[in-house]
Amino acid sequence: MAERLPVVLVTGFLGSGKTTLLSRLLARPELGEAAVIVNELGEVAIDHHLLRRVDERTVVLSSGCVCCTLRGDLADELRDLLSRRTRGEIPPFRRVLVETTGLADPAPILNTLLVEPVVQHHFEPGAVVATVDGVNGLGQLDRQPETLKQIVVADRLVVTKADVAARGAVVRLEERLRTLNPAAELLEVSFGEVDPGVLLAPGDRDPRGIELGESDGHGGEIRAFVLFLARPVDWSAFGIWLTMLLQSRGADVLRVKGLLDVGAAGPVLLNGVQHVVHPPEHLDAWPDEDRRTRIVFIVRGIEEAELEESLAAFDAAARLVG
Repeated sequence: MAERLPVVLVTGFLGSGKTTLLSRLLARPELGEAAVIVNELGEVAIDHHLLRRVDERTVVLSSGCVCCTLRGDLADELRDLLSRRTRGEIPPFRRVLVETTGLADPAPILNTLLVEPVVQHHFEPGAVVATVDGVNGLGQLDRQPETLKQIVVADRLVVTKADVAARGAVVRLEERLRTLNPAAELLEVSFGEVDPGVLLAPGDRDPRGIELGESDGHGGEIRAFVLFLARPVDWSAFGIWLTMLLQSRGADVLRVKGLLDVGAAGPVLLNGVQHVVHPPEHLDAWPDEDRRTRIVFIVRGIEEAELEESLAAFDAAARLVG
């Protein structure tokens, strides 16, 4: 298979600053050779960066980016971009950025990238970036379920408007975000200025460096915890257990990420969002001397003891059969 192109999702609640962030990114020459899919070109202030218009829905920017309007199905749009690139109608691109609507749940979009045959052959999920309003974010977390969905699946959380928000409010917001999604990297951004290399890097944060805080009781009983396993796991048995868990409680398993000791020289990197599990990646070596399996779960209404006992029982049964 040829090298697949990463698709980065830029999500965030209404008014959280994702359009400002995207506009600044589009002006950066480092973002050249990128295709950007937005819901409405008119919402993005790109006129002063415009180089030429390809058609009624596509412009090429001076940075080299191709910017297209999302007309309907994302899979159709991605296939169309490939076809037009092959025909030479648009410049080459090596990554795709997708700006979602402010009310979007990113999980179904990730599912499209992993299950649609043509799309999964040419594209792969990149980082999920979620903007969070530094002024209004705390209130939105309590009132808007869409905000929670966007935050818990993100690889990178971008706190915007940090220059105008009260410092105490920003600190409280970031504490809350770390509780809800300790697996995400946290960035503060003013006026949309951020290093594209940092923002768009793959979501490969080592779960062993994640610090878990205590749940604050908000967010519909959303909590994060980590399971450690001292012995190597049977990879096939673990896959069956995870599949069964997601079939029965997938809507409540908001995020799962970890390193699994399967008895090889390096671990298996696990990364899943609700019902969507990325293809496992077998790493060549462990990042440190600690070789225990470590799995971070972000869940709603599921107790840590439930998963720990279930996994232990399944692992024990698999060893008896083996």
